Amino acid sequence: MSRRFLFVLGSARTQGNTEFLARTAAEQLPEGVEQEWIRLAGLPLPEAEDLRHDSDHVRPAPDTPAGMLLDATLAATDVVIASPLYWYSLSSLTKRYLDHWSGWLRIPEAGFKEAMAGRTLWGVTALADRDPSVADPLIGSLNNSAAYLKMRFGGVLLGNGSGPGDVRDDTGALARAKTFFTSETPPARFPGR
Repeated sequence: MSRRFLFVLGSARTQGNTEFLARTAAEQLPEGVEQEWIRLAGLPLPEAEDLRHDSDHVRPAPDTPAGMLLDATLAATDVVIASPLYWYSLSSLTKRYLDHWSGWLRIPEAGFKEAMAGRTLWGVTALADRDPSVADPLIGSLNNSAAYLKMRFGGVLLGNGSGPGDVRDDTGALARAKTFFTSETPPARFPGR
């Protein structure tokens, strides 16, 4: 299967620091690698419903935001979560998208868990703090989601920037972006296991 990257933009702001960093990394992908970019802020994705104990798990129609995201996610070999660090974790837009994964797991004909196994989950985030450890909750969330689905985890590309365009001054992040998608992607593991 040839590689197909899905970039999920979880910022409430367009053309922010996280998106710039993600696009810088994506520019390094080999020619011919498919890319799809979805901006969650422009997509009226409904709140995820907890249907774990219901018996009727219906696949969302492909012309709905949830159906379009499900199809795009299933078509991707690599899912890139580009979410700024909001209150030390993922943005609410991004969290809503990931919450839908729980429902998609229960749609028999989607085969979501089986389809995602072996694919790669990546993260890109901009944070306002100089201490990268403040992003640990975001990184842990993505790693654990990947581990649960038996995905590979490519890690998280961190950049520093609070105001518009600030990440352009983070030369270390821009250098890491040049090789980010070429790094080895081991199977994700829950911490301590």
